[in-house]
Formats: sequence, structure tokens, C-alpha cells
Amino acid sequence: MNNNYCKKLAALCLTAVMGIGVSACSGGNMYATSDSSMRLSDSDVITLGAVTTNSGSAAAYGEAELSGFKLAISEINAKGGIFGKKIVLKSMDDKGDVLEASNAFNRLAGEKDVIGILGPTISSTTGAVASLADQNQLPSIAPAATSDSIETGGYLFRTCFKDSYQGEIAAKFAAEDLKVNKVAVLYGTGDPYSSGVGKAFVTAAKKAGLEVVAEENSSSADDTEYSSQLQKVQAAGAEFLYAPYYYSAAGPYIIPQARSVGYEGYIMGPDGYDGLQITGSKSQYDKVLYTTHYSPDDKSNTKVQKFIESYKKANNNASPNTFTALGYDSVYMFKQAIEKAGPKASRADIRNAIYGMSFSGVTGKFTLDSHGSPKKSVIVLEMKNGKPTYRSTIQPAK
Repeated sequence: MNNNYCKKLAALCLTAVMGIGVSACSGGNMYATSDSSMRLSDSDVITLGAVTTNSGSAAAYGEAELSGFKLAISEINAKGGIFGKKIVLKSMDDKGDVLEASNAFNRLAGEKDVIGILGPTISSTTGAVASLADQNQLPSIAPAATSDSIETGGYLFRTCFKDSYQGEIAAKFAAEDLKVNKVAVLYGTGDPYSSGVGKAFVTAAKKAGLEVVAEENSSSADDTEYSSQLQKVQAAGAEFLYAPYYYSAAGPYIIPQARSVGYEGYIMGPDGYDGLQITGSKSQYDKVLYTTHYSPDDKSNTKVQKFIESYKKANNNASPNTFTALGYDSVYMFKQAIEKAGPKASRADIRNAIYGMSFSGVTGKFTLDSHGSPKKSVIVLEMKNGKPTYRSTIQPAK
């Protein structure tokens, strides 16, 4: 994972939703179409815009999303498109910069034939355009922007789960799968991602009847010394430690230091563990698990292997990653919404069709909540011989 994505940069303060007509019979959840709005029937093609990070430090992830968009669009077009119309993609690079993202979004929003936006890629740029989606009445689906601070549910939705949701799922997994009783948590108080996920875990753990025997923290998520906190976790008799940090802290520091103080229980983290840096003996990473959005080894979802086969065929046998899968699903979410909205649909009609949708894709089955975020199945990976392997798929907590 890239630093922008892993660190889940807090979204910019969002302006109030402006200029949106609300249907009186909808209870505030459905938006009305203005008379000047472009409709699908006004064009011979269906145009989607994309605002992704294709240069800078997060370029690999924006490119992966874009490859997912293109694969899904090529599949749909090969089968006749939607209502007999091919999908056309207009893509712009936001360079991982909030101003660039805003400018790109506004430019695409100004093109009346663009009926929806895919992206942006990371949380900071997505936060910057959230209010713009509402102001322009342009439905937008962000594949991988996980920050809880992003306001969604107006015209902006997301395919990925929120940061805090992973904490809830981890508690469910500890109680129902691992069947432990005593749990501990360690998180960085100075980092919104780490502290947000950690606190969500504590709340969910108590609700699940687990005993939280230690709640420790560090000043940031980038510290290199955690031994004193981990000694307290060990002394408290914890069977399970939830440590929501990034791969660069968990791999070389937290996990080895936990083992060095004698802690032999489970250690679990969120998607920030993707790319976990391994140091020393691989055996010290046994009983380490983490949650993520997608696994190529997931046999519980028949769509996964079909997706991988299709991607490899179109990309010289290259393998897709999590961002590719999230991007791919985002296009199919638009397809489902457009088909529901009908051949004469406007931007507002498509937005209304996305709102509350139930969807089944490569990254799981889910229903969008009232804030435009999915309560979805989550993949659990377990480290074995120093490598992440598929453990299970956890269905949404109820």
C-alpha cells in the first residue's frame, strides 16, 4: 500500500451541500432532476469520468484502479454495452493532490455528457471533491477512500469499507472465529486511522462480551519502540492483541517486540498490514492476521477467479491487486445503477439508483448504508511462513 492510502489522510473540511433539489415524497433520500440536466437518451454513448492518482507516490494504486475500470468497461462493451450503448471513459490524473483533484473533478462535471465519476483514489483527494459531487449533482463512486471523515451519501459513495468498520469486524472475528475471551488493543493516539480503528475495536469487543484487559497506546503510528506497552499486554493475560498500525510499524517493530516480551497470542491488524515488512525469523509472524478487501485465494466468491482469469487474459498474464478489484466493482456498481434508472436517466436518477443499493462483486456482497458506505464481507488473511494466506471471509456484523 502507498503512504497516502495507508495513512488514511484526514479529509479536508467539507462545505455544506448546495444547490440540490430534494424530492418531497422521498423522505430526503431521493434527489430531483433539473430541467436542464442531460439524460442518457441525449447521447449515443454512456460517458463515465475518472479522477485517479496516476503520478506521484500513489501512482501505482491509481493505475491499478484505472486498469480495473478499463477491464470492466471492456467486458460490458463486449456484451453490447448498456441499453445498446457503449461506455466511454474520460480519465484525468489528480497526481495525489487535492487541488488537482478538485480541478479535474470540476472539469469533468462541466462536461454534460459525463453521467458519473469513478474515483478519486485516496482519502485526501476524495475528501476534497465530496462537496463538489453534491454541488454538481454528479454521482461519484470512490473505490478505495476509506477515511471515516469523508462525507458520503449525497452524490458520493464508496466501494470500500470504512476504517472503523475493520475494528468492528476484528472484534467479531476474535469472538466468533478465534473464540478468545481476553483481548488487548494498542494504537497510535496521534494518527486518525490507528486511533479510529482501535477505538472502534474496543467498543465492538465490549459489545461482543469480550474482556478488554489492556488498552495501550503510542504517541504516533510511526514509533519504533513499543516494548513497555507490550509488556503490559502480556502481563494482563491477553489472548488476542489488536494493533491497528501500518505495515512499516507492525512488521519490523510491534510484532517482533511482542514476541520478545513473551507474548505468544494472536496479533491482528487492519488493511494497513498489506505489504507487511518481515524482519528476523518468519516464525514470529505466526498467529498474525489482518483484514483486507480482496484475496486471489478466496474460493468462497465465484466472481474472484473469473475476474482474475479475465484480467490476466487482457494484461499479459499480470495479476490484479486489491485496488484493481475495487475499481472493477465500482464500474459494475454504475452499470447496475444505470440499468435500474432506465434509458432516459439523468445524473440525479443514477444517484438515486446507487443510494442504498445491494451489490455482489469481486470484493464481496454489500448494501450501501444511508451514508453511502458498504457494510460488506471482509477478507481475513493469516501469515504463514512469512506470507499472507487466505483464512476466511467474515460477513458483516449485525
